[in-house]
Amino acid sequence: MSDYKRLSPNLAVAGQIQPGELEDIARQGFHTVINNRPDNEGDDQPSSETLEQAARAAGLAYYHLPVTPGEISDTDILGFAGLMQQSRGPVLAFCRTGNRSSSLWALSESARTDPKTLIATADQAGYDLSKQEARLQQRWRAGPAAQPHPGHSAATTWDVLVVGGGAGGLAAAASLLKRRPSLTIAVIEPADTHYYQPAWTLVGGGAFDPADTARPMASVMPRGVKWIRSRVEAFVPEQNQVVLDDGGRVSYRMLVAAPGLELHLDGVEGLRDSLGRNGVTSNYLFEYAPYTWQCVRDLHQGRALFTQPPMPIKCAGAPQKALYLSCDHWRRHHRLSNIDVQFHNAGGVLFGVETFVPPLMEYMRRYQVGLNFNSTLKAVDAGARKAWFVDTDADGNRQEREEAFDMLHVTPPQRAPRCVRESALANDAGWLDADPETLRHNRFENVFAIGDASGTGNAKTAAAVRKQAPVVAANLLATLDGKPMGGRYQGYGACPLTVEKGKVILAEFGYQGALQPSFPLDPTKARSSYWWLKAKAMPRIYFDLMLKGREWLTG
Repeated sequence: MSDYKRLSPNLAVAGQIQPGELEDIARQGFHTVINNRPDNEGDDQPSSETLEQAARAAGLAYYHLPVTPGEISDTDILGFAGLMQQSRGPVLAFCRTGNRSSSLWALSESARTDPKTLIATADQAGYDLSKQEARLQQRWRAGPAAQPHPGHSAATTWDVLVVGGGAGGLAAAASLLKRRPSLTIAVIEPADTHYYQPAWTLVGGGAFDPADTARPMASVMPRGVKWIRSRVEAFVPEQNQVVLDDGGRVSYRMLVAAPGLELHLDGVEGLRDSLGRNGVTSNYLFEYAPYTWQCVRDLHQGRALFTQPPMPIKCAGAPQKALYLSCDHWRRHHRLSNIDVQFHNAGGVLFGVETFVPPLMEYMRRYQVGLNFNSTLKAVDAGARKAWFVDTDADGNRQEREEAFDMLHVTPPQRAPRCVRESALANDAGWLDADPETLRHNRFENVFAIGDASGTGNAKTAAAVRKQAPVVAANLLATLDGKPMGGRYQGYGACPLTVEKGKVILAEFGYQGALQPSFPLDPTKARSSYWWLKAKAMPRIYFDLMLKGREWLTG
């Protein structure tokens, strides 16, 4: 057993372990195992009793501290802290994926900043920590968790804490400061580079310089905010705090949750190892968008596959944009007739807004694309140049099929970040549980959601953020002042569909697919003026207006 993550010299975390692995765990030097997974969560999950017997046989101490995903309580935190104090290390903690164990560690480490509270409340949780009080006090005085995290004081409570330095977080921070410069605002963001992701499709089509999509994070951070360069490990909205990956906590009066979404590369077997090799590429990652263009240029004949996973995803039109620009290049260079182009869509329709389906179907016919609906990419092997799909018929019957390829553009499945999925802020699907109009959380009145992690049902596009930021800013300030919220978001999203190089169909729509065009023109017609808007104007609007709180076309 070697697939574990070391969090500290005394603790590592892992996904589900099996009884037969415990002897190997002991050989690797661990002395204690903590099981954070409730029994009967999964069919392939051994019972705690079975694991305990195997652990004892291997000479390991074993403890069962079951935690339900998204429901980590103070009792759980105290319990984990107590077990770490009394157990001989190194300790291996596990759950289904290791995420719950990681969160417990981060939360219990942050509790060390206030050991008196930890000791005083332990009795209520049923844990006897009194014997460890002296050690707790000693560790509190000497331990790294007692030191303020770089960029904030342990005693600081920010007026507004923004989680995420992407489009949503920075636009919201800028809009708030524009309205009320006196606010104390901090932005938590670990990355040192900010990307203009809408242009990556153009990069993959040879129409945009990848270097122009990246800027130093420091250059786009709004003036007047404090940048905390860290990663959020957990949300603790009951205490108006977030936990950082080093165990430190940050307090707030109001929270703007804008952590974006994550590409679930491991949701497709073999994808992580296949990307960037033998024609397997994706415009959804900065490092592979240029490889898409290389694959397109190099392909003269053969089979090209393009995939779209189950919704929701970031920019639902992007999988098609990659296909259209590739086909247009092959058509212009008289290769298209020698290339079998197939589009595998996990959904049952070409586009979610019916108005735009007929013009898009015309382009599919022009490019002689084979359409495969209800077809989901399951696995890929770049070395063999093969992909496996699961097709679902009208009766729900599923059948797997194998496809050979010379080029494969993959849109990975996508989901909310773990810190959202396993928090009290998540809805049943794991996304931020926000009101679709006010963007305020449905259960925590001092929390607002913006951007791709929101579960409001709108299209996940940068254009949506442009409309959301003023609503979040206005409603957050109203809540802070104890006044009624006046801002309303109608679900606006925009998808500039690059159907050929030099022409775009500009799809603008809101909730339930209601058209929300910005210009008095037929929205179903491909126009060169919209290409100029997509390739030239929008990047400038993004960097020079939206990220600076200058709210253009937001009404």
